[in-house]
Amino acid sequence: MASEQNPLGLLGIEFTEFASPDGDFMHQVFLDFGFSMLKKAKDKDIVYYKQNDINFLLNRQKSGFSAEFAKSHGPAICSMGWRVEDAQFAFNLAVERGAKPATESAKDLSYPAIYGIGDSLIYFVDTFTGDNNLYATDFVDLETPILVEEKGFIEVDHLTNNVYKGTMEKWANFYKDIFGFTEVRYFDIKGSQTALISYALRSPDGSFCIPINEGKGNDKNQIDEYLNEYNGPGVQHLAFRSRDIVGSLDAMEGTSIQTLDIIPEYYDTIFDKLPQVTEDRERIKHHQILVDGDEQGYLLQIFTKNLFGPIFIEIIQRKNNLGFGEGNFKALFESIERDQVRRGVL
Repeated sequence: MASEQNPLGLLGIEFTEFASPDGDFMHQVFLDFGFSMLKKAKDKDIVYYKQNDINFLLNRQKSGFSAEFAKSHGPAICSMGWRVEDAQFAFNLAVERGAKPATESAKDLSYPAIYGIGDSLIYFVDTFTGDNNLYATDFVDLETPILVEEKGFIEVDHLTNNVYKGTMEKWANFYKDIFGFTEVRYFDIKGSQTALISYALRSPDGSFCIPINEGKGNDKNQIDEYLNEYNGPGVQHLAFRSRDIVGSLDAMEGTSIQTLDIIPEYYDTIFDKLPQVTEDRERIKHHQILVDGDEQGYLLQIFTKNLFGPIFIEIIQRKNNLGFGEGNFKALFESIERDQVRRGVL
């Protein structure tokens, strides 16, 4: 129910929409992650992929909002659909609270929408249960769907935004003032050559988080590299929650998806710090999975190399831990810096 804490009645993420000049590569990556291609929009070239509670749309339209978005940004997340109790109510209140409404001509879907970060769209979707959902009403089954075995990814855990220096507060306030997000973490992270600061915000229904990153120091840091390549602020990565990260990575071996490498010394001490980890330690080392936690619980996480332009995917498994792998930030940051060195950025 909409409330003072959750004014728009937000209930989670319904879909993520991708736009790309090269839809074939994105399509292959989705399959490699274990998403099945099931449906197509009735009157537009938009294809629907699904794995458990993660819904992806790949917009292959040659004109219109998403095509222009891809021209400006390259491969991109051009919109998201957020679940709400009442789409029109949520839209009206969002606009009243300061959001910019999307015009009908800017939308490829029939739901009300506002402009989000980097002029991407946030749709308000109130049909997402049982047979009453947008894939049943706005999409038709493909004659030849592509069914692949799922790889253990169950939901979007968080999505991270990168923004220009000096605008983090503005975007944090966008999520707080319009939707009722609350701040749960603040990070100031330094690598050996670069640095960033980050706010993490949790949705008012508690179902997902949005960290917001801003670079520090020179413009060679990973945030400013993203902003330069992407041509503006936007979604830097999505995090998929896995029910079994080792199994997920076993299933993806030999595919197009490459992960960042971690220095071998990382594993010299990590299991002394977190002896409660029950997963196979040799498989954790083999896949170069990062481990973090405290007495209450732990999480396992890994990051892919850039997949779509500067956008990548995080894979995370949580065991009674709601953190973001703070203990891994330095190891991860330096791993990204090593990747930047390899690519000639640093």
